[in-house]
Amino acid sequence: MAQTTAERQAAFRARRATAGNDGNGERRLDMWVTTEADLALARLARRYSVTKREMLERLVVRADAAIVRRLDPDSAEWDTYFQVPR
Repeated sequence: MAQTTAERQAAFRARRATAGNDGNGERRLDMWVTTEADLALARLARRYSVTKREMLERLVVRADAAIVRRLDPDSAEWDTYFQVPR
């Protein structure tokens, strides 16, 4: 029997959530941002010849890496950042 549109969409999202080399897949973000932020993201993406998605991923991952580099893995700050219970 043929799948409904909703069933096909659910299957697509499930496959996407587990796709990738590590089986970790992707996560869907659904949010509103200010016009200022959207225009800035578009300018940055255009400047670096990437999609807005790629630009956003780069910015987030680099900001996170900069914080993690400054943290001692045995510190309370590390646990707080990664929300590891003591």
